[in-house]
Order: sequence, then structure tokens, then C-alpha cells
Amino acid sequence: MRYKKRKYFMAGRINLLQRSKIRELFEKARKMKNVISLGIGEPDFDTPGVIKDAAKRALDEGYTHYTPNAGIPEFREAIAEYYSDFYKIDVHPDNIIVTAGAYEGTYLAFQSLLEEGDDVIIPDPAFVCYVEDAKIAEAGIIRIPLREENGFRVDPDELVETITKRTRMLVVNYPNNPTGAVMKKQDVKALADIAEDYNLYILSDEPYEHFLYEGAKHYPMVKYAPDNTILANSFSKTFAMTGWRLGFTIAPDQIIKDMIKLHAYVIGNVASFIQIAGITALRDSRSWAGLEEMRRTYAERRKIVVKNLLNMPHITPFKPKGAFYVWAKIDPELDMSSEDFANWLLEKAGVVVIPGTAFGKQGEGWIRISYATKKDQLVEAMERMRNALSEI
Repeated sequence: MRYKKRKYFMAGRINLLQRSKIRELFEKARKMKNVISLGIGEPDFDTPGVIKDAAKRALDEGYTHYTPNAGIPEFREAIAEYYSDFYKIDVHPDNIIVTAGAYEGTYLAFQSLLEEGDDVIIPDPAFVCYVEDAKIAEAGIIRIPLREENGFRVDPDELVETITKRTRMLVVNYPNNPTGAVMKKQDVKALADIAEDYNLYILSDEPYEHFLYEGAKHYPMVKYAPDNTILANSFSKTFAMTGWRLGFTIAPDQIIKDMIKLHAYVIGNVASFIQIAGITALRDSRSWAGLEEMRRTYAERRKIVVKNLLNMPHITPFKPKGAFYVWAKIDPELDMSSEDFANWLLEKAGVVVIPGTAFGKQGEGWIRISYATKKDQLVEAMERMRNALSEI
């Protein structure tokens, strides 16, 4: 069957969205041979077997039907227990909604809190979905720069200067994608105080919370500003469950009710058997043993990448304390934009890296390297990069 050519009229909001440069480069690389991807941030580990077995049992036990919109009560209780056990935070299950990954959680937050006339402050650089979510919500977008000299953390003084009477929400994401930066306790407290003083909501996106190095710690924003925080989290990174699309959001009473209302019309509920597997992920020690293995492996790979980059010409890494990315600066003397450099490296060395401008204008002059890649491929990619850069 072939469709006749005709003119289609699309909703204007769709034309505002930009396709992810991360995906564009990834798809370009797929058409090439002998390419090593250090692009998309996806764990190369398999989901722990105990979690997969739990999903299989749940299917056999009949978990194939609708659940409450907010999620299975026992699962929400398990999430609340997790925050109590790990962080000594008292979260009520009624303030939790189970979402299709942290992606849906951020989308629900933008749609529930923002509209035309509101402004949202989004760091620059930042993960790609925040700006696009703001566009769909018809909100004004204010970018606040993350600076190398400040460890790519939000500067509280600069934040205060950015706030206006239209400002309704601030987005933070630590451990950070793309820079690998983490926030110190005083940073979190300072942002929490500002949110309370200026009546702002903070959307805190925290899927990399367990990937920390050199003694770094994670401080959930909800602990310090519970009445102002919408916390989005995911099972994708912690338990290598990217394809399962399982996450959750914690928010104050009225906001969580509004998010559940919208969620009911977007997806209804996350698949029931996947929620049952989520309970096992949180409560079974074997799931956490898998995380420890991942963390040790990423710590080793991080050292490999940083050490190699320090010994290459024309590129300088920012040493990350979290996530599984290295944010690296391109030598200005090369006179190449981030995008040109990424394309040059793909053509010259067969290595995929992400141009910094995929994450905002402040990313110009930088690239993101993911080390969620097998060690032998990572070593080979570093050698290819070194050889290519040495020829310039």
C-alpha cells in the first residue's frame, strides 16, 4: 500500500522540538563499519538475573492487568523504604508515582507545573530533554551557565540574580550528565534555601546517584527542600534496566496528585509485571551486588579514560566524580567546533563522541565521552583517538 502525496498539517509545538544530536550521531555511526561508540550513556551490563526472574514469575502469576495509576502500592512502599534505608528520608508512598523511566517523570513535572508566562531555569550544559519538555509546556527558558572553575555546579549567587517574578522552576541533575560533576552538601542546602525563599520548585533528576568516585557522596534534594522538590529517578542506570522503562517521581501532595492525573491519560500505568520486578530490584541483596560490580568496573574504566586523555594532545579532561561520562575540552587552537570535532573523530578514528553543543551553547569547545563500554573497546578507542590527534 502506498499513500498519496498530500500536505499534512502538524501541531506547531512539534515543530519547536529538535531531534537529539546524540541519536543523530549514533544513527550515523550505525551505518559505518568498525566504529566504537562512546556516545549513548547506557550500561553495557545485563539486568541482574534475580530481577529478570522476578518479572518472569510475575507473568506466570498473572501480573498482566492494569494497576492503580500511581503504581502498585507495595512497589511504592518499597521505594519509600529505600529512601529511609539509604538516606534516612521519610517519604510517604502516597507522594510517589511510578513512571515510564525518569523521562516520563520530568515530562509530567514540566506539564503539571509550567505554562505560558512561566519561566524555568535550566543549566547549560544539561541533558537534552529538559529544554524540549519546556518547549512543549510553552514555558520561557532561561539557561544558567555551569562553569569549569566552579566544578560545573550551579552557582547560588548567579542563580539568585537569574530569578525573576516569572521564574517557577529550576532543573538540577547531579551526579551530572554530561559533565560527571557532583554537588557538595552545602551546594544542595544553598539551592534548597533559595527555592524556599523565592517559592521555586526544583526538579531534581537523580538517576546516577550510585555512580560516585573518590569518596564523593550524593545528597537527595528532597531531604533539604521536601516541600519544593520534585525528584525524578530511574532503575535504568542503577540496575541496568534501560529497556524496562521503569522509574518513579517523588513530589509534594498537590503536585503528585496532578502528575498522577496527567499520567493516567498518558500511559495509564507502568506494566504490572515490571513493577513487581522493581520490588525485587530494591529489596533483594543480589540486585545490589550487581550494582557494586558495575560501580567497581566503571571506576576502573574512568581511570583508563582520564589517564589516556591526559596523555593526548589537543584535549583536556575534566575529572568526573560521578555518573559514567568524561567531559573533555577541545584545544581552541584546532579551530574546530564541537560538532566538527565529533564528526572528524568519527571519520578519522571511527570513534563516536558527543559534541558538547548537544547539551547547550556552553558546551561549545567540549565533548562528552561515555565509559559505559567494554574495557577492550575503551582501550582501543583511546588508542585510535591518540593516533588521530597526534597527526594534527
